[in-house]
Amino acid sequence: MRTELKLAVLAAAVTLAACGKKEEAATPVSPAAAPAADQLVVKIGHVGATSGQVAHLGKDNENGARLAVEELNAAGIKIGDKSAKFELLAEDDAADPKQATAAAQKLVDAKVNGVIGHLTSGTTLPASQVYNGAGIPQITPSSTNPKITRQGYAGAFRLVADDTQQGGALGRYSVETLKAKTVAVIDDRTAYGQGLADEFAKAAAAAGAQVVGHEFTNDKATDFKAILTTIKAKQPDVIFFGGMDSAGGPMLRQMKQLGIKAKLVGGDGLCTGEMIKLSAEALGNDQVYCVEAGGVDGAEVNDNEKFRTAFKARYQADVQAYAAYAYDGVKLLAQAMQAAGSAEPAKYLPELKKIQYQGASGKVEFDEQGGRKNAALTLYTFRNGARAQLAIIR
Repeated sequence: MRTELKLAVLAAAVTLAACGKKEEAATPVSPAAAPAADQLVVKIGHVGATSGQVAHLGKDNENGARLAVEELNAAGIKIGDKSAKFELLAEDDAADPKQATAAAQKLVDAKVNGVIGHLTSGTTLPASQVYNGAGIPQITPSSTNPKITRQGYAGAFRLVADDTQQGGALGRYSVETLKAKTVAVIDDRTAYGQGLADEFAKAAAAAGAQVVGHEFTNDKATDFKAILTTIKAKQPDVIFFGGMDSAGGPMLRQMKQLGIKAKLVGGDGLCTGEMIKLSAEALGNDQVYCVEAGGVDGAEVNDNEKFRTAFKARYQADVQAYAAYAYDGVKLLAQAMQAAGSAEPAKYLPELKKIQYQGASGKVEFDEQGGRKNAALTLYTFRNGARAQLAIIR
């Protein structure tokens, strides 16, 4: 028995060794294919919240950027004497500042040529420090905190109106058009929500309204009955919410449950298609007023509609909010690179600063701080379960 066992073990070992040699021979290691000598690979980073409560907005932005990359590659553009191949490196920051800086560093390490993002002000602000340190231009398609373009960073740009413009317009509109004599304010304590709410309160007070209360929540909350009960006792004509649709929808439902008759007013975070779903039966006609940090009119409408049609054909979904700005951001980077004949950030940055571009979000030019010149605002309400445009404000 021992002899047979030894022979069996020896035979198994020989078989295994032979199999190992065959497997090694069958899978040779090939070197990665290098780009052609006349081809330039251009890496564009995109960061947004593609998980969490505002994932629908982060994915909206990412899809806009991806559509631009696909169109650029289909067009076969050249940068200098080389054919450019654009690649989108997409990261998720979950609307969390710590994840945002980690995502930013990952893109820096990947040696991206430019960045579109981030979605929210609370993530854009810390991430901008990382990009600035690496000398990589960053264009945010949706972050509105004024500090983003006031830090003295040469490569920081914004494609939408900031909180000063949004909050000011909504404060004045609430008093002058909605005839509010008293207003209450709620904010979610984020860089976006707090900044917007503060600007609204200042503008409403300057226009003659009394601010009867300022309550606070957070961007993960869904139960607002305690603060709404406090506000109800003060009987405001308008409640302003500085925050996103993920909280604004449940807040409106709870306002209805508590019998609060005040209008709900908010910034671009409430001006989304998802707000309609989240508000459900509470979204009565002319109950909610909001402003989108952008807008097109006149001849610009055609380009915007063309983009929206292409977006829906590609993704079988309507634009949520900021996709056109992410799309334009990619095209802006490409145009600046073409003008400079280089995708190196230091070489194309001067061209980006002085750029004139006509895109899906209208005409784009930047001021000295990197903000968009003559940024438009679009005022909306909701009627019959859909957004209804009221006015373009510049």
